[in-house]
Amino acid sequence: MRLLAFDTSTDQMFIAVQHDDALWQWQGAGGPQSSTHLIPRIQEGLAALGLSVARLDAIVFGKGPGSFTGLRTACSVAQGLALGAGVPVLPVDSLLAVAHSARQAHGLSHILAVLDARMGEVYHAPYHWDGTQWQLPEAIGLSAPAAVQVPDGCTVAGNAHPVYADLAPQARHVTALPSATALLQLAPALLAAGAAVAPEEAMPTYIRDKVAQTTAERAALAAARTAVPTTQP
Repeated sequence: MRLLAFDTSTDQMFIAVQHDDALWQWQGAGGPQSSTHLIPRIQEGLAALGLSVARLDAIVFGKGPGSFTGLRTACSVAQGLALGAGVPVLPVDSLLAVAHSARQAHGLSHILAVLDARMGEVYHAPYHWDGTQWQLPEAIGLSAPAAVQVPDGCTVAGNAHPVYADLAPQARHVTALPSATALLQLAPALLAAGAAVAPEEAMPTYIRDKVAQTTAERAALAAARTAVPTTQP
């Protein structure tokens, strides 16, 4: 297959291009830099494998949840490239890419994928590999780290554990990110299942409606984190 994949939902940007057995991949700083560096790196990857956008079978992008700026960047770039070339778009859950990365790196089948949502919260979803495909969750959750419930037998995979010590402290944790190579590996089955859409129908997944806190809310959150419990006489 001829595929372009990228994810900018975290503070890392992942890009990969596949041309049959040939693979080009790149990883670097994401966040605010995604809007500046994504298209030049895509052009570099396509040129390295002798491809044009019009020759792609699909453009695959991590649709979130994650950084609002990153998700808007990824979706708009996927739409813009696909519209101009008449190529379908395949939006993929970034948490599913986290689970797949963890499976490839650690051989896991029961995974609670977790990404730092900032503002003292995490995105999370359980995934199960049944031997041939991923069983997907009904809904992606957003909650405080201490409120996350880990299903029996699940390993927590993602980027949130180093940030939140109260995230499932008794569970096993592994680091995993939504890499572009994970997106490439997920793409064939999703394309076969008809998950590709027309460019104008591609949308990012926003779990949180509110993206900023007031000064008072930030102060209250900081106070709650540093408060020392007292014992009543």
